[in-house]
Amino acid sequence: MQIITLAQIKDILPALDLMPAIEAGFVAYSAGQAVVPPVGELLLDKGEVHIKYGFLHDEPYYVIKIASGFYGNPQLGLPSSNGLMLLFSQRTGELVSILLDEGMLTDTRTAVAGAIAAKYLAPKRVRRIGIVGTGIQARLQLQHLKGVTACRDVLVWGRGDAQLSRYRQDMGPLGFTIGTTQDTAEIMDSCNLIVTTTPAESPLLEVAGLQRGTHITAVGSDAPHKQELDAAILGRADLVVADSISQCLERGEIYQAIEAREIREADLVELGDVIGGKAKGREDEEQISVADLTGVAVQDMQIASSVYKESTING
Repeated sequence: MQIITLAQIKDILPALDLMPAIEAGFVAYSAGQAVVPPVGELLLDKGEVHIKYGFLHDEPYYVIKIASGFYGNPQLGLPSSNGLMLLFSQRTGELVSILLDEGMLTDTRTAVAGAIAAKYLAPKRVRRIGIVGTGIQARLQLQHLKGVTACRDVLVWGRGDAQLSRYRQDMGPLGFTIGTTQDTAEIMDSCNLIVTTTPAESPLLEVAGLQRGTHITAVGSDAPHKQELDAAILGRADLVVADSISQCLERGEIYQAIEAREIREADLVELGDVIGGKAKGREDEEQISVADLTGVAVQDMQIASSVYKESTING
């Protein structure tokens, strides 16, 4: 059994091309080649814990992932994310590896999924990227979008001047022109590729400002009580894509929109089917599209096994 530390994971990740692996995982999931039970969840007074697990039929491992979000931690000088992944042999049930990633692999695979959604659903000409949030995921999403769009003009929304200033200072040197705002209406007005990354429990983006040709990827709403988008945004969208339809019926923006009777299950397509060509993605520059990414265990399987395999190669 191998223990892979956070320091080792940080060394390994730059060598990995994770997008093809996670795309393949989504395709396999939508094709019925994965077993992914419902999410285990602990909602605590100070934070939340998600337990995700599953396997792909043709792969040698199964994964159990524990990831937490304690959103008051930054005020304590601590990261909001934590957790680990456990990799087991499908043949013997033996524990193969403990990946002590402290939430980094969950954060990374979420950002890669955001880039995948943009690759297949964003308009060809992105005039400005809107980022809602200023935390770890808000940074990672933008970094991974560099590989799928040439746009470097960014408007970021945050709740305070200090958070926005730190974001601009951190992300500007990576090649982006960063504008900041505390009014989400400005995001809706000027951006046609928008990513929301917050744990908000009431909508931050309203349908009134929605422009034709906009794509929105929502990654923050991964529990039934969370919501970043006005449900009417999904109702107006030409295309609503779920990472997992069954999971999104119970949590996230799709859950909220169905509860509000803005959309029906029949309106949904799954990201893996779009990637695999079984469902249509964006067909023209005027369409409005929304991707609801609640985080599926197949992403954890792919990133954990990729890190483990790379670690054994470089020993």
